[in-house]
Amino acid sequence: MAKSKNKSNSSGSVRIIGGRWRGRKISFADLSDLRPTPDRVRETVFNWLQADLGGAHCLDAFAGSGVLGFEAASRGARSVDLVEQDKQAFALLNATQQQLQAGECRLFRQDVRMMLTETSQPYDVVFLDPPYRLQYWQSVAELLEERKLLQPHSLIYLEYPAGQAVPVLPENWQMQKSKTAGDVTYCLFARAA
Repeated sequence: MAKSKNKSNSSGSVRIIGGRWRGRKISFADLSDLRPTPDRVRETVFNWLQADLGGAHCLDAFAGSGVLGFEAASRGARSVDLVEQDKQAFALLNATQQQLQAGECRLFRQDVRMMLTETSQPYDVVFLDPPYRLQYWQSVAELLEERKLLQPHSLIYLEYPAGQAVPVLPENWQMQKSKTAGDVTYCLFARAA
């Protein structure tokens, strides 16, 4: 969910909808490519993931507002790595982490493709929602596989524009669920070992 040129210095907010931080607001920067995942989509996604979040290691690869990563932590993830390269968006992620006292969340201000070459942490759940214009689905998916950063049965959440074909992904990523809401298609993939 990430970044681009700043439209203005204003910001918006979204609420965490479940878990220990339910109802807490997250501020996000008003950036042209930043699309916080809407409440109704998050409700569905986290219903899909709920049985798998407890104790999970998660990656929010294009954090933007951080709502997916902080929601996962709120609902019991053991650790969440939030990656965001935009300076303004990252500053707000840092403020949110401090306000929530979210010690299980680690923030990385860099391109996720670089971060993935520097980590050895395998993830149980990955949120893959890049700015659509960048089309990073395939390159990040390939890095996750090449660097062995996924568990044998990891779950991968993906968002892409409605009406567009499913991005090219590794053959061992099997679609489990898919829905469309407005101009967004969102899917859950399970990695086959």
